Amino acid sequence: MLLAYSGKVDFDLKFAVQQIQAKQKAKNKIPSWYADPDLLFPVNLSMEQASSGLTAKYKAGHFKGSKMIDLTGGLGVDAYFLGKNYEQATYCERDKNLFEISKHNLSHLSPGKFDFYNGDSLDFLRNTSEKFDLIFVDPARRGGHNQKLYRLEDCEPDIIQNWELLRSKGVDVLVKASPMLDIKAALKSLNAIHKVIVLSVKNEVKEVLLFSESGAKEVETQIEAVDLKSNCNNEFSFTYSEEEKSFSQIAEKMGKYLIEPFSAILKAGAFNTFAVRYGFQKVHPNSHLYTADVLVEDCPGRFFEIISEIQQPKKEIKSLFPEGKVNVITRNYSLSADALKKKHKLKDGGDDFLLGAKTTNGFSLWYCNKIR
Repeated sequence: MLLAYSGKVDFDLKFAVQQIQAKQKAKNKIPSWYADPDLLFPVNLSMEQASSGLTAKYKAGHFKGSKMIDLTGGLGVDAYFLGKNYEQATYCERDKNLFEISKHNLSHLSPGKFDFYNGDSLDFLRNTSEKFDLIFVDPARRGGHNQKLYRLEDCEPDIIQNWELLRSKGVDVLVKASPMLDIKAALKSLNAIHKVIVLSVKNEVKEVLLFSESGAKEVETQIEAVDLKSNCNNEFSFTYSEEEKSFSQIAEKMGKYLIEPFSAILKAGAFNTFAVRYGFQKVHPNSHLYTADVLVEDCPGRFFEIISEIQQPKKEIKSLFPEGKVNVITRNYSLSADALKKKHKLKDGGDDFLLGAKTTNGFSLWYCNKIR
């Protein structure tokens, strides 16, 4: 479009194309904003790191008070939804163009609610006499060469270096981190983290949230795995000491069902706690796939009924799936799911599943139906 119409229109064509592209991303990510013709949208990178409306609403459901501040405002999605539960909100953003777009949007969506600061939010925090009921920060996770960053100390602002400043200026501090964050390493670097929430949407981990509450009792960090838009119990809570004390039994033979915990549980690291709490057996100490003979209601995971074990993959897979369509999942298997699909010329789709994992008897592959 840029090449075809460059110099032939009397408006900012580049900006118009940017709006069209960004708005298409907003259609699924922030549907309520997509539907508002008065809102503007930034470049794709800002859209990429922005929270979805769904995850922003989830975070907002945990907080309320008088004053809150978003130190890394970005597109303003989190600021908008969190700000609904506060009398006054402050939006900070150092990128001038993004600041102007979000200032326009937030002034339109929440007239009179927000104060705006364009600049270094940590400087603002150091120099203000105010204390906030909530400080929210979502550090930028792209490096100078556009590489993805995961460790808190590599992101901007550096949460670890400025942790005491944040805690001194906020009653509550909420950090949104990368889905790839090493949670245990982060807990070693930050004191007074009272809760960690691993947040997934439709079984895909989207955010890791670190929450510090001023004045709270010094207790062990609670870890919560939450899946939004799942069809059963969507929360699983535990502590790492509970995980260390839990010992899951290893299956000598497979039960009627295979169970895959929701991705948020696996990311959180509740491998043994999950098994013990629901009475499952692991198929192997290092394979995070479980087996049982009984369906467990409200278990936060997917259940698959084993139809048969594949003994001769080359022959049986071609016979079972002549059109090459089957969903493939592997856990600690000899091949990744993509490699297995490539080897047997398969593509995801349909209602059938192939599950591969290492068991105490070696590598096994099962033909399954998903129960739920």
